[in-house]
Amino acid sequence: KRGSVGKQKWSAHVAGGSVSNYIKFPANYGVVDVEGGIMAIGGELHSDEEAVLLDQGSAQRHLWGINLYPDKPLDEWIEFDSIINVRPSGGNRSRYVESSEMREVVTRIVNQLARG
Repeated sequence: KRGSVGKQKWSAHVAGGSVSNYIKFPANYGVVDVEGGIMAIGGELHSDEEAVLLDQGSAQRHLWGINLYPDKPLDEWIEFDSIINVRPSGGNRSRYVESSEMREVVTRIVNQLARG
């Protein structure tokens, strides 16, 4: 289905609690825990969300930084670019999420959370 995500309220579930934010426009930083199926959004930097998830027990190797552009079509609204994605020891040598399989996992989690 093509369309934009639009201005909607988000609830990102972190461990036993929840964090609610409105998506900031035109873009919003986010970090997805691919093992836990959760994400954090709304910080000034990707490292802010990363710290929240790490404090809640996520493992850094499962965290991937993204940028969300809710006014773009659904197949274009997630950008896989963040300094926290650089991890040569894990096979990712750039800010971009190089594994197509990992991008698919991140996309599935973000879209599930967006549809609530």
